[in-house]
Amino acid sequence: MNHAHHWITTPVTAGLLRGALDLERTAHGLLPHRLPASARARNTDPQLAMAESQPSGVRLVLRTRATAVELDTLPTKRVYVGVPPRPDGVYELLVDGRPAGRAVVAGGSTLTIDMAKGTAEHRPGPVGTVRFTGLPDHLKDVEIWLPYNETTELVALRTDAPVEPAPDPDRRVWLHHGSSISHGSDAAGPTTIWPARAASLGGVELVNLGFGGGGMLDPFTARAMRDTPADLVSVKIGINVVNTDLMRLRAFGPAVHGFLDTIRDGHPTAPLLVVSPILCPVHEDTPGPSALDPAGLATGQPLFRATGDPAETAAGKLTLRVIREELARIVGQRAAEDPHIHHLDGRALYGESDAAELPLPDRLHPDAATHRRIGERFADLAFSAEGPFSPSAAPRAGRRTG
Repeated sequence: MNHAHHWITTPVTAGLLRGALDLERTAHGLLPHRLPASARARNTDPQLAMAESQPSGVRLVLRTRATAVELDTLPTKRVYVGVPPRPDGVYELLVDGRPAGRAVVAGGSTLTIDMAKGTAEHRPGPVGTVRFTGLPDHLKDVEIWLPYNETTELVALRTDAPVEPAPDPDRRVWLHHGSSISHGSDAAGPTTIWPARAASLGGVELVNLGFGGGGMLDPFTARAMRDTPADLVSVKIGINVVNTDLMRLRAFGPAVHGFLDTIRDGHPTAPLLVVSPILCPVHEDTPGPSALDPAGLATGQPLFRATGDPAETAAGKLTLRVIREELARIVGQRAAEDPHIHHLDGRALYGESDAAELPLPDRLHPDAATHRRIGERFADLAFSAEGPFSPSAAPRAGRRTG
């Protein structure tokens, strides 16, 4: 700690957080969750449990005159056997909505994952501190966006001036659900994952339920979305269903309908945008499951490959091309009774020309530049005057979630 400052410690409470659906009290502090306790109780998948505890889109938002801010956290960092270490997760500072700093917390606990064996080992580690100084000396809104890819327990918040919750921004709330691409994959930081970039351009408040490996049409996720106040709702469906080989076409259609029906129970007239998968060449015409390519592990660069048989699509196995066709059909069918449902082909966000220019580094996930492109294209398509999320289509009706 810098003792030149007269520090004030402020408890971290729900009033200082946005983008989380639940807060869990731990031995160290508070752990933001992106699924409520009722949903977590129904989940049996360790991958989803890890993903929903990673605070993608979660940020502390406060009003203060402070020129220095310290946040003690206990991150849990992932280590993959046979893969070079991942960089530390990034914390990003915004002052009155403008970027004002980036930092990382070294140390923390580690979760060592052996993808080949399907095992994981957790090792506890020490609390660390993220520090921002030199903030302007006037009353301002300060946001600290938490790392999208590290489970983050919030231990203590210190400032050199009093803080209070920032007032409600009186902006529409956008609730989004998707897979690891919506979660953040390999974005440069928490404010540049594609949903955060799109939300910034669209002038909306983001609640991001993008879960790495967890876009599975789980009913408990649909219920969480049903119960979360929002003005705009989107679901990006498909890649996880294919790359886990989760279901066949016969089950997929009714599962999509059921997921959308549940959302509509809580948001009967909100604009609802169904987004199909972006281009992913390995799974366009080849079913899952995905598997690590041994050639990639040998070089230290993870690469994924599709292991299914394209001939099995005739028996109902799913590919991205099949899923896009089915989602377009489902939305078209529902639109006859639901004028507020919309469809977006994911290839409008990232298609063949993009793949030639910015190929997916591991064949599944976009890199930082691609996240920015997808976010900007989504904003152009969804939040424009003619888009499904235009202000005229959906004036603010919901309330901000914690």
